[in-house]
Amino acid sequence: MPPRILAYSATAGFRHDSIEVSIEALKAKESVLDVKFDFTEDKSKFTDENLSQYDAILFLNNSGIVLDDTGKAALQNYFNLGGNFIAIHCAADALRDSPFFGRQLGAYFDYHPDIQESVVDVLDKTHPSTIMLPDKWRLLDEMYNFESDPRAVGAKVLLTADESSYQDPQAKEKTLRHGSPHPIAWYQERGAGVEGHGIAGRSWFTGLGHCIEIWSDDLFLGHVMGGIKWVLQSKTTKAFNANGNVGSTS
Repeated sequence: MPPRILAYSATAGFRHDSIEVSIEALKAKESVLDVKFDFTEDKSKFTDENLSQYDAILFLNNSGIVLDDTGKAALQNYFNLGGNFIAIHCAADALRDSPFFGRQLGAYFDYHPDIQESVVDVLDKTHPSTIMLPDKWRLLDEMYNFESDPRAVGAKVLLTADESSYQDPQAKEKTLRHGSPHPIAWYQERGAGVEGHGIAGRSWFTGLGHCIEIWSDDLFLGHVMGGIKWVLQSKTTKAFNANGNVGSTS
């Protein structure tokens, strides 16, 4: 059986119009990725027993407090057992009450300027999520600013926003806390949300993915698919390690 991914798109705040389109886009890539997605917005799916079936959990444009205490505890346990994590765009505005989630994510969203054509610089062309991208990637999307620097929890930055390529009037009034160059996508070989002596799986985040149109862009889809493939190859779950504690077995 292929690796299984639980894709969670529940929202408790702003809801992106692109969520439904993104679900369809990911469904269409299941065979190419050789994965099985289970899409849900049901927070009751976050139990130890249910999460134990998955090789990765994907947070897809979530916002607000989208899990209850039981769900948060199950997610923490899943990370502690080597579970992998993928997060896209507004997932950086979810579960702000759960510091372990913020560490696993890398950084929480702060604010964004208006949607406009912008340039993203590729810092690492060797990663599976960036190998297909041009060195300077011009696209229409939101350039997120973040409340902290993901490098502070050990994340390796893949993409940065070229701040000279777009207008951000608020930047003059704010203290930007995400470090320089401006991070937009990154990965953690060992997710920082793990407690104590837990087994850390991989974590991958992209701040891109706001617009409906970007979910039909081959470069963006290649970026996301590369992130998913990389995360699954962590060897901490049953997809690639028979001794894993979580993951698909049938």
